This record gives sequence, C-alpha cells and structure tokens, in this order.
Amino acid sequence: MKKIILVSIVVLSVLALFTAKAGNTLKSKAPAVANAANVEVYYFHYTRRCITCNAVESVTKEALAEIYPELIKNGKIKFTSVNLDEDGSKEIAKQCQAEGQSLLFITKNKRIDLTDKGFLYAKSSPEKLKAEVKKTIDALLK
Repeated sequence: MKKIILVSIVVLSVLALFTAKAGNTLKSKAPAVANAANVEVYYFHYTRRCITCNAVESVTKEALAEIYPELIKNGKIKFTSVNLDEDGSKEIAKQCQAEGQSLLFITKNKRIDLTDKGFLYAKSSPEKLKAEVKKTIDALLK
C-alpha cells in the first residue's frame, strides 16, 4: 500500500512539473507577427459592439496618435482593428493567440494583453487607459 501511495505521489509530482513548464512556455511565446523593434497593437472585436467596445478601440487609437505620432508615421507602431466575424480574421487571431475580444500589444519577443484594463477604463476613465497604453508601449520599445 505504501508503494502505491509513493508511486502515485511521484507520478503526480512529475506531471505537475511538466504541466507548469508547458503552461509557462505557451504564455511566454509571442507570435511571429511583429517585426523587431516594432510594436503591433491589435484590437479584436465582433461586428456587434457595445459602447465600451467602441471606446476601447477609439481611446487606444487616440492615445497612440497623441503620444507616439512620429513612431506611427515611421511605422514603428501600428494599430490594427480586426473584426472576428469577417473572413480571414481567424488566422490572425490564432497567430496573436486572441480569444474573443482582445486588446493586444505585440513585438517579436513579447505579447501583452491589456483587454481587462481596456474594458475597465475605456469608458469611465479614458486617461487611465491612455496611461496604461503608454506604460505598455514604453516597456516594449526598450
């Protein structure tokens, strides 16, 4: 009986280690969408959108235009709105690891998801969302 319990504990421990390692690998792997030193900002949405959904997109675009006009002009920062109901959107969503409505900031090596903060601040505190966008972009450009 002790051997069965011991073997079970060892097997579960090994499985837990491999599961934790695999989970970390998937989360840290950024899609190969953005070029080196460039930041791609993606807002994934559906055709039917509420006021907050529209605000996430407009506040993010506004923040980028206000804070980084030169980088946008030079192509170092790019904003793309993707309608998940349209043909061809599934592939880019898969590459970006987007699951439903998402606000993602992607470089060659990193992927930052600001969806929660986008929906939390876009309508009620747009300045907070703009500050989060700036903080995120600044970190990715370093």
